[in-house]
Amino acid sequence: MSVRGLTFVAIHSDSVRAGLELAAANAALGGRARLFCQGEAVAALVALRDPHDADFAACGLPTLAQLVDDAVGLGVELIACQSGLLLKGVAADQLDPRIAFGGTVSVLQTLGEDRLVAG
Repeated sequence: MSVRGLTFVAIHSDSVRAGLELAAANAALGGRARLFCQGEAVAALVALRDPHDADFAACGLPTLAQLVDDAVGLGVELIACQSGLLLKGVAADQLDPRIAFGGTVSVLQTLGEDRLVAG
């Protein structure tokens, strides 16, 4: 079974978790997977914390940081939008070194046959 790539564009901080889960699932099935955090979604990448982490942990689900570790371990590429970094006042060195930087144009230029999902 051939699995197409998936590029998830997270627009809001709340959609970062969903994007990571979809990207990780796609990577686990053997497809390329990327999460591009645009605008305010970049803020979720700074501390790698979700305000609802305790609720997820209480249900036996991973925190956002654990989900990032799992996703990266599966080969998911994390990309922070350069404009989003400026918008949120975040310096590149404040992010986890596993996070790449890019813009909308570069993400679209490298889309290839990926499915593009935004949330």
